[in-house]
Amino acid sequence: MSDFQENIIGDTIFISPQFIPTETGGDRDSMFYGALPIHFELAKKLRDNQTDAEIFLWNHLSKIKIKGLRFKRQHPILYFIADFYCHKAKLIIEVDGGYHNIPEQFCYDINRENELAELGLKVVRFTNEQVFNDIETTLQIIKNEISHRIK
Repeated sequence: MSDFQENIIGDTIFISPQFIPTETGGDRDSMFYGALPIHFELAKKLRDNQTDAEIFLWNHLSKIKIKGLRFKRQHPILYFIADFYCHKAKLIIEVDGGYHNIPEQFCYDINRENELAELGLKVVRFTNEQVFNDIETTLQIIKNEISHRIK
């Protein structure tokens, strides 16, 4: 795979930032924030292999009609791929399996969130269990976050 180092943890593919050229040539003001073509390829692979929790949430998220907003699945942003992204609200929704409790993954997630926050993006995380066992509360949290971010 070209000059990128690919890491697969659970159901997510990560490309290590140290293997990303410092000048991506992309427009960081676009909804992709300079994502490279390889990220679009990886996003398509992830869309074709979503987890059951992601599919379940997508079936509900795709029906949310608030202020004309829409979510995209497995959306490339910079050198990350968000599970779900709403550009107008600058909101990322992540559905996390148990591997996000591994200390190394937890640290990676925090660093990722900080980097995305520097772009003005908000990350909201849910566990698979939250999605499956309490979809109404999950959706209400998402709707509340949208309301706070879009006035």
